[in-house]
Formats: sequence, structure tokens, C-alpha cells
Amino acid sequence: MDLIIITTLLFLSAIFSGLTLGFFSLNKEDLKRKADLGDNEARKVYAIRKNGNLLLCTLLIGNVAVNSALSIFLGGIVSGVVAGIMATSLIVIFGEILPQAIFSRYALKIGAKFSWLVRIFIFMFYPVTMPIAYALNKGLGEEIPTIYSKRELIKIIEDHEDSNESDIDTDEEKIIKGALSYSSKTVDDILTPRTEVFSLSVDQKLNKSNTSLICKKGHSRIPVYGKNLDDIVGILYAKDLLLKDYENKRVGDIARDNVIFVDIDKPLDDLLNAFKNTKNHLFIVLDKHGVVSGIVTIEDVIEEIIGSEIVDEYDQHDDLQKVAEDKIKKKGLKKI
Repeated sequence: MDLIIITTLLFLSAIFSGLTLGFFSLNKEDLKRKADLGDNEARKVYAIRKNGNLLLCTLLIGNVAVNSALSIFLGGIVSGVVAGIMATSLIVIFGEILPQAIFSRYALKIGAKFSWLVRIFIFMFYPVTMPIAYALNKGLGEEIPTIYSKRELIKIIEDHEDSNESDIDTDEEKIIKGALSYSSKTVDDILTPRTEVFSLSVDQKLNKSNTSLICKKGHSRIPVYGKNLDDIVGILYAKDLLLKDYENKRVGDIARDNVIFVDIDKPLDDLLNAFKNTKNHLFIVLDKHGVVSGIVTIEDVIEEIIGSEIVDEYDQHDDLQKVAEDKIKKKGLKKI
């Protein structure tokens, strides 16, 4: 009988100690997200974990009561010093270290399995724990939710992709990281420099030679300028050449006048919204002095989000900004 009582008290000590560490090692917001996504184990645990102070008081009072009872019971069997040594040894090893090591590793699974038992303890100790938990709620307030910064979220995604337990692959990692970081960049980071922009003069006559060049370039939209490249007056849509008789006509006769200018320091999230709102896929980029710096397309933004270049059969270079920089270096010029 003594052995049964000691074993029962040690079991309860282990349960209270392990569940205390296990439940509070689980983030309340993470549990709620998993529960909302249909995780049955998270749903069971969250129902208890959401009332953190009440749960804490229940488990700690139960743990203290059981450990005290064990010490008193052992004191009635053996002498005081021996009882103290036995109680300390049994509680530390079987009531603290082992259960906490196990529960911390399998907190969600074990917490879900013992959720019914915890509900019983909450009901039993409620007259004592409720006033204490109420005072803690009023004095300390609700638990502060865990909010991750963008850098932390990116690091979490990287760690998940590196783990064999995660279903996030390399492509998904690149896209998620791009989506989280692209809004911190500006048009200047992705534009096609003006030195690499293919454009046509408004007065240029269309013929088989230059339309053949347009086809060879492979651009669907081509800026059209008046006096010079700082005087963009229209956009020539390559598809319009299929629908109209272009022979000996001026580029300006076919080009559309829906030219939209954008500042070079515009954030990319605002740029993407501008593309969607205007239903245009090419903007002319102006620097702070109103000088044309280049062009930017919706494809450039998408490339930044997915973390890789979209190259078609007409593209001769992956990165036109690098091409422009290489040209500057070859000419012996310095950028400041």
C-alpha cells in the first residue's frame, strides 16, 4: 500500500511538473493558428492554454500539494533526514527532470492526451485558483502576443526549408522571402537603365527594316520619344503593328499616348499597386530632377518577388543593370 501511494504521488508530481513546462512552452498564438487550421491536438490544448494564469495556478498548486504530501508521507515511514533525502531524490528525478525532459519534447501530443485530466484539476482547484488568476489578470494583464519582424519571419522560413520535417521547398522559400522583402526596395533597384532601353523616335517612318528590328528585340511595349529620350510622348505596342497598315507611317501615328511616369524612389509595393490600378505594365522612371532614368515593368516586380529572373527567348542578358554598369566601367567612368 505504501508503494502504491508513493507511486501515485510521484506520478501526479510528474504530471503537474511536466504539464507546467509543456503547456507554457507552447505559444498561445501558434496554438490558435493550428487550431484554426484544423489541428485537433492544438484545439484541445488551446482550450486550456488560452486561460494562462488559471492554468498556471492550477498546475503549480497541484504540484506543491503533491510534493508536500509525498514528503509528509515519507516522513511517517522513515526518519526525518532519510525522508528528506528520499523525497528530494524521488521528486527531483521522477517528479521534475524526467517528466520535464519528456513533456518539453512532446508538449503538444502529451498535452492533448492529458487535457481531460487537466480540466478535472481546474474544476477541483477552481475555488482557490480563480481568485488568484483573476488578480494576476488584473495586475499583469493579458499575455503579450508574439509578433515576428520580417527578418525573423525570413529566418524562420530559412530554418524550415533546411529541416527535413518541413514541407517548404527551395522555390517556396525564395518566393516567401521575396514577398516579405520586396516592399523595402524601390524602383531604382529594379529599373532598366536608360542606356539599355530600346526606344523609337516619334517621327521615325515604319518599314520592313525597323519592324524586323522590333520583332528581333522581342519587346511588347516600346517607349516613343519626341526631341530626345527625356521627352517620352507615347508607347508603341508591338501587337498594334499586326492590326494596322504601318507601311510608311510615322511611329507617332500608331503609338498610344498612355505614358505613365513614376519616381525612381517609389517603393515596390506601391509600384505593384500602381500597375494594377492603371492596368499598364510599363512605366517611365524619372529621377528627382525629372530626367528619364529608364523604364520599369510589372515583370521586374514579379522577378523581385519570386527571387529569380524571368528570361524569354528574346532576352540577351539576365540583368540589364549589370550590363549598364559594365559599360560604364569599360568607358573608364566612375559612379558616385
